[in-house]
Amino acid sequence: MTVIGLPLKPLEDGIFPLAQTSSTVCLQALPGLDVREDQLACEVPVALVYNGISHAVMMATPEYLEDFALGFSLAEGIATTPAELYDIEVKAGCRGYEVHIELAGARFAALKARRRQMAGRTGCGLCGVDELDAVFIKQAVLPFSQTLTVSALDAAVCALRAEQKLGQLTGATHAAAWLDTDGALQAVREDVGRHVALDKLLGWRARSAVTAGAALVTSRASYEMVEKAVSSRVEILLAMSAPTELAVNMAQAYGLTLIGFARPGRANIYSHSCRIQS
Repeated sequence: MTVIGLPLKPLEDGIFPLAQTSSTVCLQALPGLDVREDQLACEVPVALVYNGISHAVMMATPEYLEDFALGFSLAEGIATTPAELYDIEVKAGCRGYEVHIELAGARFAALKARRRQMAGRTGCGLCGVDELDAVFIKQAVLPFSQTLTVSALDAAVCALRAEQKLGQLTGATHAAAWLDTDGALQAVREDVGRHVALDKLLGWRARSAVTAGAALVTSRASYEMVEKAVSSRVEILLAMSAPTELAVNMAQAYGLTLIGFARPGRANIYSHSCRIQS
């Protein structure tokens, strides 16, 4: 198993061990029902706690949780800059993790004002959002400062699989990667949740103060993925699977270059193709 620094807790009274990204199980495999070992990706509850008040609980792979907290805060509009998060502390509990975030007073007041609408929002839905107007966060249109060549896109797509360590081990995770203008991968974050993988990547990007390049995700591009990218001022989002109609409409409206079905030697550009150069 892969351990990420915090001590493992014993399995007792239904309490699961923490601080691991994968675990080994024994199973019987068809067709001969031979017994073999397999690796499973771990997912645990992660509570995001702002100034002592729990805001959301997400199911996530327990690594890079500081990046997750920062990326989630920026992508969801809870903070507008990393400087508004004064401190991030990860605490292991008996059944999951709490990520305690010290948020600037003005931003915390705004968060409390919208807590009712956001209280039940998870990484894969909109449960608890009471009004349709609360679904969409109003965004500023992106600038046109980034470009990417077709060869850089191909290089990144070809290189990503080799960097998906947990995905190769378990086959159960999504990945989000940042590529520079030459297509070299600068960072890769994996998680059982595609939204969380992107949040972790956006947190790394904010912490590293990187602007040049593009984001590549192994999942489909739903509207939430577009919304997170635009909120974090990412100008180019590449997805290995399909976008939704709403995602394309939002990308067109906000100036995001959205690419789907990104594969070596091919891709579909759904919006603002001017950023992609031959």
